[in-house]
Amino acid sequence: MPAPSSAARIARSPAGSGDPDYRLEDQVGHLMRRAHQRHAALFQDAMTGIDLTPTQFAALVKIRDLGEVTQNQLGRLTAMDPATIQGVVQRLLARDLVVRRADPADRRMTILSLTPAGVRLAREAIGRAREITRATLAPLTPGEQTHFIELLRKLS
Repeated sequence: MPAPSSAARIARSPAGSGDPDYRLEDQVGHLMRRAHQRHAALFQDAMTGIDLTPTQFAALVKIRDLGEVTQNQLGRLTAMDPATIQGVVQRLLARDLVVRRADPADRRMTILSLTPAGVRLAREAIGRAREITRATLAPLTPGEQTHFIELLRKLS
């Protein structure tokens, strides 16, 4: 009979018999989740009144950056799967923040651009996003902030 896997041994371990050197509070996943929760709360508070989710904000800003972009490319650039970007775009269309048209070179492709209302909202949201970033990073010194951003880029 083969020996049980380490996962099976852990699952069957009696309470309190785990690794005494393992503390959940010191684990990268736990700390990243806590930092994300804090950032998400700051985002939600700052975006009150303009009702943008983080994914809608990312799409709006990326369309603003590029002027025009296919929905497929927008999904890749914002790290959203096709189903997610489709829902995000539908909500932005419903709010008249973006317009969609067929690509004349390939009618199967959809090109997105901002409406004047989308341009205005993107401008306001970016101003708020700068404050969200400042508040998120406030516990760190300026040098730590720079280093933290560099490390996040490396991890992503």
